[in-house]
Amino acid sequence: MKKVLLAASVSILSTAFFAPAAIAADKYPSKPVRMLVGFPPGGSADINARIVAQGLSTKLSTSIVPDNKPGAGGNIAATEAKRAAPDGYTIFYSTSAIVLAPSLYQNVQFDAFNDFVPISLTANIPLVLVTTQNLPVNNVKELVSYAKANPGKLNYASSGSGALLHLGGALFAKETGIQVAHVAYKGSAPAITDLISGSTQFMFLPLNEATPHIKAGKLKPLAITSNKRSTIIGDVPTIKEAIGLDSLVMGAWQGILVPKGTPEAIVTRLREATAQTLQDKAVRTKLQDQGSEILGGTPEQYTQYMKSESVRWARVIKESGAKLE
Repeated sequence: MKKVLLAASVSILSTAFFAPAAIAADKYPSKPVRMLVGFPPGGSADINARIVAQGLSTKLSTSIVPDNKPGAGGNIAATEAKRAAPDGYTIFYSTSAIVLAPSLYQNVQFDAFNDFVPISLTANIPLVLVTTQNLPVNNVKELVSYAKANPGKLNYASSGSGALLHLGGALFAKETGIQVAHVAYKGSAPAITDLISGSTQFMFLPLNEATPHIKAGKLKPLAITSNKRSTIIGDVPTIKEAIGLDSLVMGAWQGILVPKGTPEAIVTRLREATAQTLQDKAVRTKLQDQGSEILGGTPEQYTQYMKSESVRWARVIKESGAKLE
């Protein structure tokens, strides 16, 4: 009899404990949702985050409010996302930076695989290898030949040490055997300004950031780092077509994560809404107009994607010697 009463008591306590979470999940969302973005407004990640947020707002019937928390290569936003209440009202628009951090920084305050629950990959933005207009090269082979003929005289720009644009340039230099110097900027905007002026000679840029400058005739596109050409920048070859290297196929990928402990019902609701958003014609058109490749997929695919990218870029970081405090 005592065992029956004890079991009944445990059952009642369990029901009482989980009831608020179940009720909260059932009513989700009942207020605006904050979307943390680890980079400044106007950048490639921010542009796509706002497109996805607008689509999610419609699917969830609430406002999804982008909240930019730039700094430390996206680490500030990732740390804040980890520490947020796991109630679905803070979601993290994650980028490839989340798997670069452990190899770059000594004191990372989050774990991409243990502190978050994956919702879905969203998009991938290929990079474009661009040069200043006054550099006397017209394709990738000519750039490599010019760099080899002038060792140590060419500089490539990036949005910051340890950023994907830096590592992409380092990988390019290693794979082609050229000696070039890296110049890090605080963001891609000043890097682009100096590239256009000729202070630096080339860089890798996300397609949606490079396109306006290419179309204005201010930058010269040599190759795109995707598996197929992009119609939005004209007849520019893929990097594999240009020099036959699969290893240089890369992009700035993005997805949505939520803090570990978020109720499963809310996770499911967010996954369903994200899948619907990525199938929405208006959202797809806006993303594709930015040059983005739409990804989607299962949470398991998202996790596996992060793992493979973590291994890939850890090797590049080690070989390039990139290390940040």
